[in-house]
Amino acid sequence: MQIKATETGHIAYCQPEVKPITPDWFTFDYWQDLGNISGSSTGRYTTWFIKPAPIVHTQTQWVLRHYYRGGLMEKFSRDAYLYTGLHRTRAITELKLLALLHSEGFAVPKPIAAQVQRSGIHYRGDIIIERIQGAQDLLAQLSDSPMSDSLWQKLGALIATFHQRGVYHADLNIKNILICDDTFTLIDFDRGAIRPPAKKWQQANLDRLLRSFNKEKGKLPSLHFTEQNWQQLLTGYGSL
Repeated sequence: MQIKATETGHIAYCQPEVKPITPDWFTFDYWQDLGNISGSSTGRYTTWFIKPAPIVHTQTQWVLRHYYRGGLMEKFSRDAYLYTGLHRTRAITELKLLALLHSEGFAVPKPIAAQVQRSGIHYRGDIIIERIQGAQDLLAQLSDSPMSDSLWQKLGALIATFHQRGVYHADLNIKNILICDDTFTLIDFDRGAIRPPAKKWQQANLDRLLRSFNKEKGKLPSLHFTEQNWQQLLTGYGSL
């Protein structure tokens, strides 16, 4: 990962093809003016899908995400964070973690670049990652059709590989798991970290995931999720 200074902060990038990157690349308006916005994903805030060609010689699409606060702090500031050092910012931390995991062959998106812009003692951040083409999140998948026992076990085994590596996912939930051609990818590693494996935080990760399944099941009773599905996931998790 390389970092370059800008007038307002820093840009970090992982891929050689993005060396000319500028702060404009982290704005919706820049890509919109080029006609290169291909879609979006809407949750609490909007994430944009980008076609970087011909600015960058690639046929893949990118995902542009701005960092927003949640919880109580959101009432005081939507997107400003206290600056305590470049490598402690959420954008740089997530980019570094994704770069490490991707280099080790883990099922995570390919990281492209991140930006940190300072304003006094605060900063704002953005990240660009490669889009998993053709993927949908697990909520969309289970809203449409069930998964086989073998796929539930495969998902559990995948989560176990992350846990055995010591990968802590701060928000493991049904929407942060993508599926494409029976292959899973974990996304959104904001506030994620590598920490010593321990049953306490690993179980908390699983509990959080189960709560998200049950929450969505409560909203949509027809969601294809049952206690048996969860037990199959745990079977896969315990198989490694």
